[in-house]
Amino acid sequence: MPLNTKAPLNRPQARRVRSALMAGGAALAIVGAATGAGLLSPERAEAENVSKKVQAPATNPFDFANLVEAVSPAVVSVEVEGKSRNASMNQIPDTPEFKDLPKDHPFREFFKDFEERFGQRGDRDGDRNRGPRSRPQMGQGSGFIISDDGYIVTNNHVSGDAEKITVRMTDGEEFAAELIGADPKTDLALLKIETDEPLPYVTFADGDVRVGEWVVAVGNPFGLRGTVTAGIVSADGRDIGSGPYDDFIQIDAPVNRGNSGGPTFNIQGEVIGVNTAIFSPSGGNVGIAFAIPSDIAMSVIDEIKEKGMVARGWLGVQIQPVSDDIAESLGLDKASGAIVSSILDTGPAGDSGIETGDVILSVNGNAVEDARDLARKIGDLDPEDKAKMEIWRDGDVETISVELGAQPAERQQVAALDTPDEPEADVHNDLLGLAVAPASKDGGVRITEVDPDGEGARKGLSEGDIIVEAGGREIADPADLNKAVETAEEKGRKAVLLKVKSGDNERFVALSLQDA
Repeated sequence: MPLNTKAPLNRPQARRVRSALMAGGAALAIVGAATGAGLLSPERAEAENVSKKVQAPATNPFDFANLVEAVSPAVVSVEVEGKSRNASMNQIPDTPEFKDLPKDHPFREFFKDFEERFGQRGDRDGDRNRGPRSRPQMGQGSGFIISDDGYIVTNNHVSGDAEKITVRMTDGEEFAAELIGADPKTDLALLKIETDEPLPYVTFADGDVRVGEWVVAVGNPFGLRGTVTAGIVSADGRDIGSGPYDDFIQIDAPVNRGNSGGPTFNIQGEVIGVNTAIFSPSGGNVGIAFAIPSDIAMSVIDEIKEKGMVARGWLGVQIQPVSDDIAESLGLDKASGAIVSSILDTGPAGDSGIETGDVILSVNGNAVEDARDLARKIGDLDPEDKAKMEIWRDGDVETISVELGAQPAERQQVAALDTPDEPEADVHNDLLGLAVAPASKDGGVRITEVDPDGEGARKGLSEGDIIVEAGGREIADPADLNKAVETAEEKGRKAVLLKVKSGDNERFVALSLQDA
């Protein structure tokens, strides 16, 4: 059974609902056929050369009452106090303030009260000039119980660095909660409350979601506890730019501020995702919300429960995707894997034999799709695990084994380049659409001019960028760059691969050698 609650949705009930749903759908289809004014008969459609469109039979919306009654006791309100930042729903992008409301508008008092209760920034007269308030910062989100002894899942951005966490049940009973651990990279946190009575709880779904399936979100938007909304899965595998582990479910069930950390259920009452972010130009629901999938949540929560934290493997390299142009410049059959753009001095890759320009094709026998996939595969391993990697180098596949390290608490920074000396002379390469000059005593060439209609401009190169490698070889002056271009042409390559530094960042750029 997926649920252990006071009012579970049993299988006979589910079957009856499905039967009613199917019957209702058939009735609607019949009515539509009888009343469809303007519909073309098959003969007329064929005669008028009208395309025949396949249509699914109409269905009635699902009745979610039994489901909601069963799962709601396991959904809680999470209230935080202390250093935590605003615990409301993450937004993409940030939402505007309510600054345009007239001073005598009736909603103004509501928003004042909301801001004071939940830590929102206000627009009250004179508040902008008063500086920080001495009162504790407050926040509120949602969560759900996953065991009868009181373990609760929520978002890391809800619990944050809170000094005090209070969990409130649907019946209003309150419990002091302990933060067991959190994982900022996936925005998940695990809380624990103590009670003498077994608690109602829900379980995670085991299996993939299907785009188009019904879902129900339960949470506390704007502090309104026990709010239920319904919709469908709009998409899966969404990357919203929040980190290397992005793999969100997109839903259109209305989700707003305060829903963060709450569950999204399938019609069996299983949790398919943890609501985390919304896309909202206006600040309210526009039908685009994102939830952490159950398989990721289960794995992270289990590790937090066991260890109090999530320990991930770390390779110590900077990587980027392999584009079609990069694949062509390296002689790869297809654009897959991840190319190493730089190696951190303090990381485990430094002594492993991995070199910049290597394309990592697989990890422990599992093919690497792209840079994000590599980050996940390495992160799924533990520190001190061995990662056996196939790499593409100079037209051949090699195998390298690396003992992984532990991810540092903060991202390591690559040392910046010294300010380059003034170039002695510019050397033009018309094929690449660039003018370059010696960069500095450390080698490489500095781009001094970019033809706006040239290949370099099309690939995003800018004045001041430093080309440090070309064709897999370090370059010290413009002559080395021209030689690399000639060598690539002699090998029949359609592009030459450059390693470029822009400030502290390094990346590979493949420039076409074919005239436009």
